[in-house]
This record gives sequence, structure tokens and C-alpha cells, in this order.
Amino acid sequence: MGRDELLMIPGPTFMAERTLKAMSKPMISHRGEETGRMLIECIEKLKKVFRTENDVFILTASGTGAMEAAIANVVEPGDRVLCTTCGKFSERFKKIAEVFGAEVLEVASEWGDAVDPERVKEILDEHDDVKAVTVTHNETSTGVRNPVEEISRIVKDYGTLLIVDAISSMGGDHVPVDKWNIDICLAGSQKCFAIPPGFSFISVSDHAWEVINKTRRRTFYFDLPAYRESLRRKPPQTPYTISITLLYALEDTLKLMFDEGLDNVIARHHHVAKIAREGVKAMGLRLFPVSEDICSATVTAVRLPDGIREKELRQKVRDYGVVISGGQDKLSGKIFRIGHMGRVTEREILATLQAIQQALLDLGVKVETDAYMQAIEKIR
Repeated sequence: MGRDELLMIPGPTFMAERTLKAMSKPMISHRGEETGRMLIECIEKLKKVFRTENDVFILTASGTGAMEAAIANVVEPGDRVLCTTCGKFSERFKKIAEVFGAEVLEVASEWGDAVDPERVKEILDEHDDVKAVTVTHNETSTGVRNPVEEISRIVKDYGTLLIVDAISSMGGDHVPVDKWNIDICLAGSQKCFAIPPGFSFISVSDHAWEVINKTRRRTFYFDLPAYRESLRRKPPQTPYTISITLLYALEDTLKLMFDEGLDNVIARHHHVAKIAREGVKAMGLRLFPVSEDICSATVTAVRLPDGIREKELRQKVRDYGVVISGGQDKLSGKIFRIGHMGRVTEREILATLQAIQQALLDLGVKVETDAYMQAIEKIR
């Protein structure tokens, strides 16, 4: 990808120039005082982003690593885990649980639809030994946001662990961990935090610790008690080598987020998402989620027009300097996806819509020129 191309995929996202510069600072000891200072300061800020008093840890691993850590620390062979699925990434939780020997109960929704909280309740009513429930808050593969708040109220009544994948929404949408009684919550560095892939963040409640301490854990790198003990050392540290370069980036991007204000960051994401949805609808395109009420605040999934090939459309859009994503797995060739997370503002989403409009025209799709601008003016 050229340096002048605008990266509008659902992660990784483009970065602020000052954050890129921060990553070029000299290497330091991963066990030294400066690293310990940055580690603690970043964790304290992450707690505010997560809106939690729970422990938060930084893993040098992608979001999938955090998903595995969540399962590996609470699941033993034969444990029952209820996995809610509605897309590629929520199904990944199911696969991980199965690898660790869980007996998986599944509440499966059609791709493009959200999880039905009542179906979660039905399963919990039928089985009184479910150890954990997994939910993906923001299903990146379909552009759907799941009703975690409603699900959390149900799960709390059963005393079951609630594990939430907020990898592509934390920092860009409302995910108040403590208010929603989320026991283990996950986030990823390359999404709303707008730094490179390689870090994931995980919060752990007191209830989760009780379960972890009683679980015969079969993990080494992701053993969460080791991360807790390492933070208590002087200077604070991680049990295994942390990426110093990414820590520089995290420190800087958190400063940017707090300078803007966390509520303002979330409001910006919602505003840009609304522009994306109204823009593509004005071009005569259809959103993939079954209802706009469940649309994501960080990624917009759009059905391809009849007769248009996904790869051809994406290449045409790229010819105009913008990179968007296609569909994944069963949605390959059926949808395209616009990522609008991290540092994305009106300027970037408008440039993206302009590129999509021109690409559609080039491919012979009838589009009312600049109708998207007229639609957007109504919501500004």
C-alpha cells in the first residue's frame, strides 16, 4: 500500500504522525524503571477507557491472543461454555473453547443479525452448570453490534462468567465494563486505539479471579496470575518481553484520546458511522445488518450491487486512493466493509464515500452524483 493511500479497513487503521514518531524513540530495557512507569500509566488510562476498577493487563499478542487468554484461564476440559455466534469472530470464540476441551453450547444467529438475549436466557435456564458465556460486542465481519448490556443483565442472574470481545469497539463505542458486569473484557491495539497490531488488553473482575484461581490452567504465555504478579514487582513489568515500540505508541495514542476526551472520541465514532451509513444508502446501496439499530459504530458492512464483483470494486476504490475491505468467509464476494475507527474524522469518511461513488460510476452503476452529500448535510 502506498503511503498516500487512505486505509479505511476495520483494522489496522492509519496512525497519527506524532504516534509514528513516538515509535522511533530509542530502545530501552523492558525491565527498567521507564518501562515500568509507562506500563502503569498506560494501564491506569486503559482502566478509564474500559470504565473499570478491575485489573487490566497488556498482552503482547493480537486480539485473538486475548481471546485465547480469556478461555485458557477459566476453562477446563468438560466445562460448559455458552458461545453466542453471529459472524466470523464470534465463531472464533467457539473454536477456541473447543480446543481447550469445553462442551460448547451455541446460540447462533444469522450473519447480519444480532444475538437474541432471550435465547441466552433459555439456554441458561436449561443448563445450570454453564461456566462462562462469550459475546462479541462488535462483530467486525458483519458490521453488527450485539446487545451486551441486555445479555449482561441476564447472565448476572445466573452467576455465570461473562466474557466480552470488544476488540473492535473498545475506545470507539460505549462498553462500560463495570456497569455491565463484564467479567473478562478484551480490546485490540490496531482498532480504535489506532496503533499497530501486536497489543491486546484484557480486564479481569474479582469474580473472574475466583474462577481462575480454582481452574487447572493449561497455558504458559497467557497465564493471567503471572501478569498480576509481575505488575507487583519493582519496577512493574510483564512476565515476558513486552513490545517497547508498541508501548511508546500506546502511551502517545492514549494521550491523544484523553486530550480529545473519551466521550468526545465515542461521539466522533458514532457521528462518522452515521455519515457512512447515510452516504452509502444515498447511493442506492443496502446495509448488510438486518436493522440499522444494530449497526456498528466502527465498521459499516454494505451489500454489493447486483452484477458487481467485490475485488473489482475494491480495486476501483483503491485507484482513487482509498483502501476498503471485502467480505470474509461465507460473505466473500457479497459485501464490502468500511472501517471508521481510531483517528477517522468527517474528512476521511467523506473522501471514502467520494471514492466509492466514483468507483461505482466507473463500473456502470447508476448513482445520483453527490446524493450522499445531500443526505449527509441533513445530519450535520
